[in-house]
Amino acid sequence: MTDTTIGRNLRSPWRIGIDVGGTFTDFVLIDSDGAIVPYKSPSEPKNPAVGVLRAIDGAAAMLGLSTRAALEGCSHFIHGTTVVTNVLLERKGSKVGLIATEGFRDTIEIRRGYRELMWDHRTPWEDVLVRRKLRLPVVERVAADGSVVTPLDEATVREAAEKFRTEGVEAVAICLLHSYANPVHEQRCAEILREMLPGVYVTASSELAPIIGEYERASTTVANAYAAPKVLPYLNELRSELTRRGLSKDMLLVQSNGGAISLDHVSERPAALALSGPAAGLASLQLYGRQLEADHLISIEIGGTSCDVTVVSNGAVAETESVKVGDILIALPSVEIYTIGTGGGTICGIDQGGLLFAGPEGAGAKPGPACYGLGGERPTVTDAQMVLGRLRAGSYANNTLTLDASLAVNAVNRDVAAPLGISSVEGANAIIRLVEQNIRHAVEKVTLERGLDPGKFILVGAGGAGALHVAEVARRLGMKIAFVPRLAGVFCALGMCHSDVRHDLLQSMSRALGAELLSDLEDGFGRLEREGLSKLEADGFPSVSSSFEKKLDLRYAGQQWPIAVPAGNLNVASIRKAFDEEHERLYGSSQPDAVVEVVNLRLAAVGKLPQLPKGGDGLTQLAPAPVKERRQVSAGDGSGLQIDMAVLDGTQMCAGHFFNGPAVIEEVTTTILVGDGDRVEVDEFGNYRILIGSANAGAANG
Repeated sequence: MTDTTIGRNLRSPWRIGIDVGGTFTDFVLIDSDGAIVPYKSPSEPKNPAVGVLRAIDGAAAMLGLSTRAALEGCSHFIHGTTVVTNVLLERKGSKVGLIATEGFRDTIEIRRGYRELMWDHRTPWEDVLVRRKLRLPVVERVAADGSVVTPLDEATVREAAEKFRTEGVEAVAICLLHSYANPVHEQRCAEILREMLPGVYVTASSELAPIIGEYERASTTVANAYAAPKVLPYLNELRSELTRRGLSKDMLLVQSNGGAISLDHVSERPAALALSGPAAGLASLQLYGRQLEADHLISIEIGGTSCDVTVVSNGAVAETESVKVGDILIALPSVEIYTIGTGGGTICGIDQGGLLFAGPEGAGAKPGPACYGLGGERPTVTDAQMVLGRLRAGSYANNTLTLDASLAVNAVNRDVAAPLGISSVEGANAIIRLVEQNIRHAVEKVTLERGLDPGKFILVGAGGAGALHVAEVARRLGMKIAFVPRLAGVFCALGMCHSDVRHDLLQSMSRALGAELLSDLEDGFGRLEREGLSKLEADGFPSVSSSFEKKLDLRYAGQQWPIAVPAGNLNVASIRKAFDEEHERLYGSSQPDAVVEVVNLRLAAVGKLPQLPKGGDGLTQLAPAPVKERRQVSAGDGSGLQIDMAVLDGTQMCAGHFFNGPAVIEEVTTTILVGDGDRVEVDEFGNYRILIGSANAGAANG
């Protein structure tokens, strides 16, 4: 999968992945032969659909196709969107009402009653998504075993519906006590609300997140209701427009768990799109892991606004059963991604104390960095890279942007260098050193805090800006290899073309693990498998192309939080052994004689997309890469000194080419910085391996 030639004869059907970022909308097309076509287009923050359609139009024109022909030849159209994330972070969602069991309407405000930073007693919580006057109680009570203690008083539900109508509520979340054990009251509430409030979005916790934990269910359901009326119209309008333009297949959306889901299914759970874009990077990371034959990878995916760090250890990505967007908890399965506000568009400056800062505020797509010439005046990380000579002036992103070095110099000098009494180059160098220290700390957080040695991992530089930092960050972390995919700048869009369809299903069960529970576990997983298969068949995946991943949430009796353990083989002894070992690994202790409780049964129903050709040109005889030109560039060693550095044209580099740093490689979707003493090699798949501190291996050049 190395052919990125533009204008070649493509063989349909092909797949299209579209990733909407804060600065660029990335497009990737992969045809049936494995040929890959990347394209980048500026995003449109006020209307992301405009950016999506513009990217499709531009890519089609570049290929000599009409937009209709490009869409008619598409078998899978996969979209990653930050719309849900933005709605939650910016608090621009719908007006929400909440139905709760009498006495429990303040659950979402009480939260769990503790602070993550235990010594921080003063920082106030953000306001919850539902005003208290719209959190209405209904008379009912279900016990933890599912038995009905107090029947549902339907009159109280109708009173609440009338109040919601008067207040102009756009969506209603239903979260009743112990509804995971018996959803009958929630189901009846939903029926009444849909009958009395036509056009109002209604979501019930027993359908969305039937888990033990009142706060987790309430927060997730409220977030779903808050986002739905803002997100679903955008997605439906985009689908209609794509259909009008020639797309005959249903649009798929990437979920936080890294799997795709049809729009019809996501309408029930738009909160599952909270990490839609970044989570797609998992599929790319796993693809490159197979090509590298490596089981330990860390990616730093750096775009315009953020740096997303993902870890693959022993061939498996870390997953979590909940994710936070700001302080909003969403208890749905997710790829574990650690994000910091560091990207190419991160704004830098000097604070009131005279200290340099970088972020978290970003310049976005418009006005963008100063060097874009679109009205941005404050210096960003991209401007610093331009001042250091690592980015060339001129056109980028298929001639949709023109970078002006003089604008970057002026911004860095005015807001950073002059206040510190240093040169613009020294100011830009200080920005990059600070940013790379922040990235290093982010990687250490997801490795050292989990007992993982980063030195045993390969660091993958992805996103439009990751390749400029990857070698230096790897060096600081003691890593031996940094890796840059040739298509690093469209990393997540590429991953979308490889994302299998996935549905996550759950059944709560608070029972002691033992032989007598085995038949109940088999029955529970059997029911979940049937439900999962039904959903996959509706998505066009028959049983022969489906698979199931089973897990059990377990805990020692009396503990608060469970641990997920694989349950492919329902053998009580092996499950117990796996749980004790995982508890020992995570917490340094285990209790082999303690009672273990089963909290939840989890099943991921996966529809496998047909595998694309692996590709690979095969290694030819090693040869030095040709030098395109030389220019003054800061080498990245911390000194900030600029030297006469070799600049290589990535489009002229193929399998077997190597070069000893320092050097800059200009690729179609990214720019790579190779440090002094490092050696870069193009592997058989056309990707770049940077051997940290190994420039003396083989013939020297540069």
